[in-house]
Amino acid sequence: MALVRWGLRRQNFHLLRRRRVLLLKLTVVVISVLLFCEYFIYYLVLFRCHWPEVKMPARGGRQEPVLKAMFLADTHLLGEIRGHWLDKLRREWQMERAFQTALWLLQPEVVFILGDVFDEGKWSSAQAWADDLHRFQRMFRHGSHVQLKVVIGNHDIGFHYHFVMVNSVAMEGDGCTICSEAEAELREISRKLNCSQEQVQGSSQCDHEPRLPLSAPVLLQHYPLYRASDANCSGEDAAPPEERSVPFEEKYDVLSREASQKLLWWLRPRLILSGHTHSACEVLHPGGAPEVSVPSFSWRNRNNPSFIMGSLTSRDYALSKCYLPCEDTVLTTYCAAAAFLLVLILAHFERLPSSFLFGWKLCRSHLRR
Repeated sequence: MALVRWGLRRQNFHLLRRRRVLLLKLTVVVISVLLFCEYFIYYLVLFRCHWPEVKMPARGGRQEPVLKAMFLADTHLLGEIRGHWLDKLRREWQMERAFQTALWLLQPEVVFILGDVFDEGKWSSAQAWADDLHRFQRMFRHGSHVQLKVVIGNHDIGFHYHFVMVNSVAMEGDGCTICSEAEAELREISRKLNCSQEQVQGSSQCDHEPRLPLSAPVLLQHYPLYRASDANCSGEDAAPPEERSVPFEEKYDVLSREASQKLLWWLRPRLILSGHTHSACEVLHPGGAPEVSVPSFSWRNRNNPSFIMGSLTSRDYALSKCYLPCEDTVLTTYCAAAAFLLVLILAHFERLPSSFLFGWKLCRSHLRR
């Protein structure tokens, strides 16, 4: 009888030990997958990004300083009207981790967000706006050594009402208050640039005007300048092929022809960066001004978000693209981990089909050797 009781206790001990081992394995797998998908994958992916080099001759034995700037667009932070809590949690955590990892690894000097920071700014109450703003400041927190500049987008304030940051929502050209003010400011900037470049020599309007550094501006705005469609755009983060030939609507998808011509004439930019379309595109405008459309930074708008890294001097620039982790990769990792946990549990309770169980035991015995 004593032997029977001893045998039962021994059997219970082994069962308890096996369960503890199973629980430990499950815990290790779950924690490892969570850490990889929610933290380490951002470092693994962004570690491959590097600042582009600007090739320039040294002047007077001194190398001209290079500004390191990050450009991202269309974060679309969800509000209280359309925002589901799970969607907020998932996508905002992704953007926060991506941004904070990029700051730590890449050390930019200035970050520009090219509009549509919020998704519901045009509908938000004062309290909802304050809550959304607090979330934005927490997600995109940064040290005092980094400047953060934000361009207004249509989802921030609605469709109507030297870097030159233009409120392109105000380029409707219909004489509204913000439109008139924006155009007046742009004309003044244009005059100062022209005076500095001595394009109006002998003009009385340039008398006693302080000269700006001789450098063509970089134009930053939310809406792209006018283009008929994305038909000539290419690349893995361009619009899907079936959408590229869809005509763009002026003042909705892109700026009007008139507004675009005004900006090109007034500012004569050496580079234009814009957002709004959520997809990448490179366009060469009349006069030789290149425009780069920056894709969305959020998984909510695309599976493969990215941002632009720019090295800029007073006369030259170099751009490169930095991709964030793909949402499909993270979801696939979670699915694979769930399948592995299921196999682990079934194998523990010997619920696997006999052929699969034989292969499982064979692998385990091989690994133990």
